[in-house]
Amino acid sequence: MKIDRRTFVKATGALAAVGIVGAPNLAFGAGKKVVVVGGGTGGATAAKYIKMLDPSIEVTLVEPNEKYITCYFSNEVLSGERTIDSLTHGYDGLKKHGIVMVKDHATAIDAEKKVVKTAGGIDLPFDRCVVAPGISFLYDKIEGYSEEVSKTITHAWKAGEQTVTLRKQLEAMKDGGTVVITVPGAPFRCPPGPYERASLIAGYLKHHKPKSKVIVLDTSSKFSKDALFKQAWSKFYGFDTPDSIIEWRPGPDAAVVKVNPAGMSVETSFGDEVKADVINIIPPQAAGKIAKDSGLTNETGWCPVNGRTMESSIAKGVHVIGDASIAGAMPKSAYAANSQAKVAAGAVVAMLQGKEPGVPSYLNTCYSIPAEKWGISVAGIYKVGEDGKIASVPNSGGVTPMDAPDWAHAREVEYAYSWYNNIVKDSFN
Repeated sequence: MKIDRRTFVKATGALAAVGIVGAPNLAFGAGKKVVVVGGGTGGATAAKYIKMLDPSIEVTLVEPNEKYITCYFSNEVLSGERTIDSLTHGYDGLKKHGIVMVKDHATAIDAEKKVVKTAGGIDLPFDRCVVAPGISFLYDKIEGYSEEVSKTITHAWKAGEQTVTLRKQLEAMKDGGTVVITVPGAPFRCPPGPYERASLIAGYLKHHKPKSKVIVLDTSSKFSKDALFKQAWSKFYGFDTPDSIIEWRPGPDAAVVKVNPAGMSVETSFGDEVKADVINIIPPQAAGKIAKDSGLTNETGWCPVNGRTMESSIAKGVHVIGDASIAGAMPKSAYAANSQAKVAAGAVVAMLQGKEPGVPSYLNTCYSIPAEKWGISVAGIYKVGEDGKIASVPNSGGVTPMDAPDWAHAREVEYAYSWYNNIVKDSFN
């Protein structure tokens, strides 16, 4: 049976939209093994959909953590609107689908021998492998920064302990204090994320420490949804006025090149020293370490793939999805990872049966919440070109209108919360 786009959409489209569990069993063969490396949104989704599309495939998910904490919506922990527990999800749902969980670190992916090796000494053979390693941090790109320093001068760009630490630092800061957030050069995980973070921290300060301010030191001179963010900043935080709670300094001169943890200051590429009471360094990023160690990255530090199947352009039989991949026009977001995972799942099942994968389309929607009851979003549809690269479909998607009424922004917040519940259910249950 050939899996074309229509067949795949019929099997998974409704689930993608509303997160309902229970796709039809489409069995195409037996005895095949797929190993998925990484249990984030992309990896969990891929494992689940491969198993649903063909229950006869033995699917093993390698993930060192017992639970996954979503980075998306973790900015609301910083503002005090969420707890870290509300973002924490286990893997019992995947186990119910018959997915084998291996709690271990993957240390090597050998595409030639078709085996994944783990730190615990386990060798996991595969017919096809799906790699969803997320990101790693290039600490050495900022003088004075390191993984050890990040325990106190946090990045909080992987949700968890550092998110809680940063929240406690904000709570402990004096009224009249300064928070500095640094933004790396593109590409990086969740392009609107730093600006939503600045917004929600500003909202917390407005209500609890009104003499304080947030300074955003940016590597770039423009950013995702910048007009909408600035509109919200003006409406709620006095942006571009002497009393503004948020100060945004555009790049390239504002790019942070050095941090002084002892003196609680950073230095920009222009040579300015900026002192702060709380410093949040978001460092430059690359594909997760296992991808580099296994030779899946190119000179950019990210993983090139064929957009039709998400198969690595470097290692045959290995598919790379999510933040680690070079996915053309698609941003590095949870929705993108979820969409890529489903395409990879369909391609893996087809290829294991010697069939030609269909030509996919991709979706992405990204919500941001700059203020209470004030949401904004951007959506996109993507296609695969003849060269295998993923490109935006002209005149598709769009952003929240600048003239949207208050009730529409409030509705965007409700949509955002609904999206979170649905994607978590779709990926992990």
